[in-house]
Amino acid sequence: MLTKKQWEHCLEVIDQMFPDAHCELVHSNPFELLIATLLSAQCTDQLVNKVTKDLFQKYKTPEDYLAVPLEELQQDIRSIGLYRNKAKNIQKLCEKLITDFNGEVPQTREELTSLPGVGRKTANVVMSVAFGIPALAVDTHVERVTKRLGLCRWKDSVLEVEETLMKKTPKERWSKTHHQLIFFGRYHCKAQNPQCHQCPLLELCREGQKRLKKGLVKQ
Repeated sequence: MLTKKQWEHCLEVIDQMFPDAHCELVHSNPFELLIATLLSAQCTDQLVNKVTKDLFQKYKTPEDYLAVPLEELQQDIRSIGLYRNKAKNIQKLCEKLITDFNGEVPQTREELTSLPGVGRKTANVVMSVAFGIPALAVDTHVERVTKRLGLCRWKDSVLEVEETLMKKTPKERWSKTHHQLIFFGRYHCKAQNPQCHQCPLLELCREGQKRLKKGLVKQ
Protein backbone atom coordinates (compact mmCIF):
# COMPACT_ATOMS: atom_id res chain seq x y z
CA MET A 1 0.00 0.00 0.00
CA LEU A 2 1.18 3.52 -0.76
CA THR A 3 2.44 5.67 2.09
CA LYS A 4 1.16 9.21 2.51
CA LYS A 5 4.47 10.53 1.16
CA GLN A 6 4.24 8.29 -1.92
CA TRP A 7 0.67 9.45 -2.48
CA GLU A 8 1.78 13.08 -2.28
CA HIS A 9 4.31 12.30 -5.01
CA CYS A 10 1.54 10.74 -7.13
CA LEU A 11 -0.58 13.86 -6.72
CA GLU A 12 2.31 16.09 -7.78
CA VAL A 13 2.91 14.01 -10.92
CA ILE A 14 -0.79 13.88 -11.84
CA ASP A 15 -1.00 17.64 -11.23
CA GLN A 16 1.79 18.15 -13.77
CA MET A 17 0.07 15.85 -16.26
CA PHE A 18 -3.40 17.40 -15.94
CA PRO A 19 -3.06 20.91 -14.48
CA ASP A 20 -6.30 22.07 -16.12
CA ALA A 21 -8.51 19.11 -15.16
CA HIS A 22 -12.10 20.21 -14.63
CA CYS A 23 -15.70 19.04 -14.62
CA GLU A 24 -16.55 18.12 -18.21
CA LEU A 25 -20.32 18.18 -17.70
CA VAL A 26 -21.53 21.35 -19.42
CA HIS A 27 -23.73 23.46 -17.13
CA SER A 28 -24.42 27.10 -16.30
CA ASN A 29 -25.83 26.83 -12.76
CA PRO A 30 -26.10 24.39 -9.81
CA PHE A 31 -29.48 23.05 -10.96
CA GLU A 32 -28.17 22.12 -14.41
CA LEU A 33 -25.12 20.48 -12.83
CA LEU A 34 -27.37 18.47 -10.52
CA ILE A 35 -29.45 17.19 -13.46
CA ALA A 36 -26.37 16.49 -15.60
CA THR A 37 -24.63 14.58 -12.81
CA LEU A 38 -27.73 12.49 -12.16
CA LEU A 39 -27.89 11.65 -15.88
CA SER A 40 -24.18 10.74 -15.97
CA ALA A 41 -24.55 7.59 -13.85
CA GLN A 42 -23.30 4.66 -15.98
CA CYS A 43 -23.01 7.04 -18.93
CA THR A 44 -20.23 9.12 -20.48
CA ASP A 45 -20.03 12.87 -19.94
CA GLN A 46 -19.80 13.24 -23.71
CA LEU A 47 -23.22 11.64 -24.25
CA VAL A 48 -24.77 13.58 -21.37
CA ASN A 49 -23.54 16.87 -22.87
CA LYS A 50 -25.03 15.90 -26.21
CA VAL A 51 -28.43 15.35 -24.57
CA THR A 52 -28.37 18.34 -22.21
CA LYS A 53 -27.57 20.74 -25.05
CA ASP A 54 -31.25 20.59 -26.06
CA LEU A 55 -32.60 19.53 -22.67
CA PHE A 56 -31.39 22.66 -20.90
CA GLN A 57 -32.93 24.85 -23.60
CA LYS A 58 -36.33 23.26 -23.00
CA TYR A 59 -36.19 22.86 -19.21
CA LYS A 60 -34.76 25.72 -17.17
CA THR A 61 -36.45 25.32 -13.77
CA PRO A 62 -37.81 22.50 -11.60
CA GLU A 63 -41.29 23.63 -12.59
CA ASP A 64 -40.46 23.09 -16.27
CA TYR A 65 -39.66 19.41 -15.68
CA LEU A 66 -42.99 18.95 -13.89
CA ALA A 67 -44.99 20.71 -16.60
CA VAL A 68 -44.63 17.80 -19.05
CA PRO A 69 -45.82 14.17 -18.86
CA LEU A 70 -43.22 11.68 -17.65
CA GLU A 71 -43.27 10.00 -21.07
CA GLU A 72 -42.23 13.23 -22.78
CA LEU A 73 -39.26 13.70 -20.47
CA GLN A 74 -38.29 10.06 -21.01
CA GLN A 75 -38.25 10.63 -24.76
CA ASP A 76 -36.10 13.73 -24.33
CA ILE A 77 -33.38 11.70 -22.57
CA ARG A 78 -33.98 8.31 -24.22
CA SER A 79 -30.44 8.03 -25.65
CA ILE A 80 -29.07 7.87 -22.09
CA GLY A 81 -28.87 4.57 -20.23
CA LEU A 82 -31.56 3.91 -17.59
CA TYR A 83 -33.51 6.85 -19.03
CA ARG A 84 -36.90 5.71 -17.72
CA ASN A 85 -35.74 5.54 -14.12
CA LYS A 86 -33.69 8.73 -14.43
CA ALA A 87 -36.70 10.65 -15.79
CA LYS A 88 -38.81 9.50 -12.83
CA ASN A 89 -36.10 10.58 -10.40
CA ILE A 90 -35.72 13.97 -12.09
CA GLN A 91 -39.42 14.73 -11.67
CA LYS A 92 -39.45 13.50 -8.05
CA LEU A 93 -36.28 15.50 -7.38
CA CYS A 94 -37.87 18.63 -8.82
CA GLU A 95 -40.97 18.16 -6.66
CA LYS A 96 -38.80 17.95 -3.54
CA LEU A 97 -36.71 20.97 -4.56
CA ILE A 98 -39.90 23.01 -4.81
CA THR A 99 -41.60 21.74 -1.64
CA ASP A 100 -38.55 21.53 0.64
CA PHE A 101 -35.98 23.96 -0.75
CA ASN A 102 -37.95 26.76 -2.45
CA GLY A 103 -36.79 25.53 -5.85
CA GLU A 104 -33.10 26.02 -5.00
CA VAL A 105 -30.37 23.37 -4.97
CA PRO A 106 -29.25 22.78 -1.35
CA GLN A 107 -25.56 22.90 -0.45
CA THR A 108 -25.12 20.24 2.23
CA ARG A 109 -24.50 16.54 1.58
CA GLU A 110 -27.33 15.55 3.91
CA GLU A 111 -29.85 17.71 2.06
CA LEU A 112 -28.57 16.77 -1.40
CA THR A 113 -28.74 13.03 -0.71
CA SER A 114 -32.33 13.45 0.49
CA LEU A 115 -33.23 14.17 -3.14
CA PRO A 116 -34.48 11.20 -5.24
CA GLY A 117 -31.74 9.71 -7.41
CA VAL A 118 -28.95 11.64 -5.67
CA GLY A 119 -26.27 9.53 -4.00
CA ARG A 120 -23.10 10.52 -2.22
CA LYS A 121 -21.06 10.82 -5.43
CA THR A 122 -23.54 13.19 -7.09
CA ALA A 123 -23.82 15.22 -3.89
CA ASN A 124 -20.04 15.55 -3.67
CA VAL A 125 -19.80 16.70 -7.30
CA VAL A 126 -22.45 19.38 -6.78
CA MET A 127 -20.93 20.55 -3.49
CA SER A 128 -17.45 20.78 -4.99
CA VAL A 129 -18.13 22.13 -8.47
CA ALA A 130 -21.22 24.28 -7.94
CA PHE A 131 -20.51 25.63 -4.46
CA GLY A 132 -16.75 25.31 -3.97
CA ILE A 133 -17.15 23.14 -0.87
CA PRO A 134 -14.22 20.68 -0.47
CA ALA A 135 -15.40 17.18 -1.42
CA LEU A 136 -13.98 14.07 -3.10
CA ALA A 137 -16.42 12.34 -5.40
CA VAL A 138 -15.43 8.75 -6.18
CA ASP A 139 -16.50 7.62 -9.63
CA THR A 140 -15.34 4.59 -11.60
CA HIS A 141 -12.13 6.34 -12.73
CA VAL A 142 -11.15 7.50 -9.24
CA GLU A 143 -11.85 4.06 -7.79
CA ARG A 144 -9.85 2.29 -10.51
CA VAL A 145 -6.81 4.59 -10.24
CA THR A 146 -6.56 4.51 -6.45
CA LYS A 147 -6.84 0.71 -6.38
CA ARG A 148 -4.38 0.12 -9.22
CA LEU A 149 -1.81 2.41 -7.62
CA GLY A 150 -2.26 0.68 -4.28
CA LEU A 151 -3.58 3.62 -2.28
CA CYS A 152 -6.67 1.52 -1.58
CA ARG A 153 -7.37 -2.19 -1.36
CA TRP A 154 -9.17 -4.01 -4.16
CA LYS A 155 -11.91 -5.01 -1.72
CA ASP A 156 -12.51 -1.46 -0.46
CA SER A 157 -16.00 -0.04 -0.94
CA VAL A 158 -16.53 3.30 -2.68
CA LEU A 159 -17.04 4.93 0.71
CA GLU A 160 -13.79 3.42 2.03
CA VAL A 161 -11.96 4.76 -1.04
CA GLU A 162 -13.39 8.22 -0.36
CA GLU A 163 -12.40 8.06 3.31
CA THR A 164 -8.84 6.99 2.44
CA LEU A 165 -8.53 9.80 -0.11
CA MET A 166 -9.77 12.38 2.40
CA LYS A 167 -7.36 11.10 5.02
CA LYS A 168 -4.28 11.13 2.78
CA THR A 169 -5.04 14.18 0.61
CA PRO A 170 -4.84 17.75 1.98
CA LYS A 171 -8.37 19.15 2.28
CA GLU A 172 -7.57 22.20 0.17
CA ARG A 173 -6.71 19.82 -2.69
CA TRP A 174 -9.78 17.59 -2.50
CA SER A 175 -11.77 19.17 -5.33
CA LYS A 176 -8.77 19.56 -7.64
CA THR A 177 -7.60 16.02 -6.92
CA HIS A 178 -11.05 14.65 -7.78
CA HIS A 179 -10.92 16.16 -11.29
CA GLN A 180 -7.28 15.24 -11.86
CA LEU A 181 -7.83 11.60 -10.88
CA ILE A 182 -10.78 11.45 -13.28
CA PHE A 183 -8.65 12.85 -16.12
CA PHE A 184 -5.80 10.47 -15.22
CA GLY A 185 -8.21 7.53 -15.32
CA ARG A 186 -10.13 8.68 -18.37
CA TYR A 187 -7.19 9.60 -20.61
CA HIS A 188 -4.17 7.70 -19.24
CA CYS A 189 -4.91 4.89 -16.77
CA LYS A 190 -7.84 3.64 -18.85
CA ALA A 191 -9.98 0.65 -17.96
CA GLN A 192 -8.88 -1.01 -21.20
CA ASN A 193 -5.30 -0.59 -22.44
CA PRO A 194 -3.85 1.65 -19.71
CA GLN A 195 -0.66 3.48 -20.72
CA CYS A 196 1.53 1.62 -18.21
CA HIS A 197 4.62 1.49 -20.46
CA GLN A 198 4.86 5.30 -20.49
CA CYS A 199 3.44 6.06 -17.06
CA PRO A 200 5.56 8.30 -14.80
CA LEU A 201 4.09 6.48 -11.79
CA LEU A 202 5.04 2.98 -12.95
CA GLU A 203 7.72 2.51 -10.28
CA LEU A 204 5.05 2.99 -7.58
CA CYS A 205 2.20 1.17 -9.31
CA ARG A 206 1.72 -2.46 -8.31
CA GLU A 207 -0.84 -3.09 -11.04
CA GLY A 208 1.25 -1.51 -13.81
CA GLN A 209 4.31 -3.56 -12.90
CA LYS A 210 2.21 -6.73 -12.83
CA ARG A 211 0.69 -5.95 -16.24
CA LEU A 212 4.08 -5.30 -17.83
CA LYS A 213 5.53 -8.48 -16.35
CA LYS A 214 2.62 -10.52 -17.75
CA GLY A 215 2.79 -8.79 -21.13
CA LEU A 216 -0.74 -7.43 -20.79
CA VAL A 217 0.11 -3.89 -21.88
CA LYS A 218 -0.07 -2.86 -25.53
CA GLN A 219 2.76 -0.53 -26.51
